[in-house]
Amino acid sequence: MGVQLISINNNWCAITNEPLPILEAYEWAILPNCGAVVVFSGIVRDHADGRADVTALTYEAFEAEVTKKFEDIVKELRKRFPEVGRVALLHRLGTLLLGESSVLAVVSAPHRDVAFEAAQFAIDALKESAPIWKKEHWKGGSDWGIGTHDVVAPGQVKSSQSATAAASASVDGARP
Repeated sequence: MGVQLISINNNWCAITNEPLPILEAYEWAILPNCGAVVVFSGIVRDHADGRADVTALTYEAFEAEVTKKFEDIVKELRKRFPEVGRVALLHRLGTLLLGESSVLAVVSAPHRDVAFEAAQFAIDALKESAPIWKKEHWKGGSDWGIGTHDVVAPGQVKSSQSATAAASASVDGARP
């Protein structure tokens, strides 16, 4: 069946139990005035903090709130990066095996620097703002992922620009 493409104002926000449509999202994001499309795909890997034998992840979500949070993220993204063309935030639910894509953040923009920065903000904000949880499965057991945090509003997520500026200021401040 796939992820239904519902584009509202050049935004595509969805959660699904189906495999994520990576190529379709990339092609959808292409616009004549945008010279860059950045696709971030989060992949299920074989390890996590303190675990070297992860075999799968199960994602659950507060589904009634996730798409609304995704839309809030895109609204904040467009405030920070007004030149962005199209934005897709897609997340998969259910049990995923190693190598499967669990999340997509796709951003098109006139230039690559904005596309990269906006895509990084999108995935960072999704991780901090969306009520989605993962359970890690490994040989001999399973448990909810560690490193949980309070959910924050998208406007409270630091952008890569502010993180870079803070790191630079810290380094500059440390110089004699």
